[in-house]
Amino acid sequence: MARQTILTIETQGAGLYEFTDEAARFLAAAGRTEPALLTAFVRHTSCSLLVQENADPDVRRDLDAFFARLVPPADDPSMSFVVHRSEGPDDMSAHIKAALTCVSLSIPARDGRLLLGTWQGLYLFEHRARPHRREIVLHLA
Repeated sequence: MARQTILTIETQGAGLYEFTDEAARFLAAAGRTEPALLTAFVRHTSCSLLVQENADPDVRRDLDAFFARLVPPADDPSMSFVVHRSEGPDDMSAHIKAALTCVSLSIPARDGRLLLGTWQGLYLFEHRARPHRREIVLHLA
């Protein structure tokens, strides 16, 4: 039988926000021991989801720095082609970053545990500069 919940993550601006523990608690509460699949889906167009290393915080800092260089805000001269600016200079760059990453993840599970690798964690990747309330649907089937 499928189960679902919605996680709310309060971001403080651009960056990676880990939600591995919340997903693991949801899975454990389901009481499923047979093989299953957890799907995580973010309900927004200016953030994304990642499976990424959760041991060294430098990985998160380097990812932030890379994406900031790859897709700067619309007020950067290299982004003069951008038309969509109605929600601020970071809005269209956030949409581009979300298009380059994922809005959903599929994580196998067994014996009530996520089958992630040793250093893997689940992250919301906030692409906007100001704080947001983000919703992630967790669906276990």
